[in-house]
Amino acid sequence: MSFKVSNRKRATAVGILIVLAYSMLVYSITGNKILGFFTDVISGLAVIGIPLLLYPFFNTNGNRRLNYAYLLSRLGEGALMIVGGLFILIPSVTLYRDSIYENIHIYFFIAGALALYLLLYRTRLVPAYISVWGLIATLILLLVTVIRLFGVNSSLFDVLLLPIILNELYLAFWLIIKGFDPEATGKS
Repeated sequence: MSFKVSNRKRATAVGILIVLAYSMLVYSITGNKILGFFTDVISGLAVIGIPLLLYPFFNTNGNRRLNYAYLLSRLGEGALMIVGGLFILIPSVTLYRDSIYENIHIYFFIAGALALYLLLYRTRLVPAYISVWGLIATLILLLVTVIRLFGVNSSLFDVLLLPIILNELYLAFWLIIKGFDPEATGKS
């Protein structure tokens, strides 16, 4: 059984899933356990859905291993988000949710983001500047994360998270509005 989705619909779906992946912030903002559970699960499923939709574009001979690494990192990230949602509902482990996001999830996110932006750069599905911006923003996030490992904390670090957040939202809206580059998908 073959499941065909047009490139335009696929790009729009990826953009929407990127935005939905940020719904995991709802619990941190509202503190509402039921809403937090649902948004963490939705976020986790969105994170898993993105590489599945991009898989056909990234699964070329030169990119196959990186594509698998991307898929595995996002599967791990999404699973951790779903577990985080479940932890919200269990009072004895709710506090571990933050630990999951701060100490484990972040590395899956960084690995997945590095792979994504490198794959986007190689395939040219979106303009190169978006991919380069994403790579630089992810490297900044990695640097901040490593510095925090040594116990150094500063409010400046929170500001340094903005480049990756803005890049991901920009990428999402680019995909929703413009879609993939037709030349890169062979549909020019």
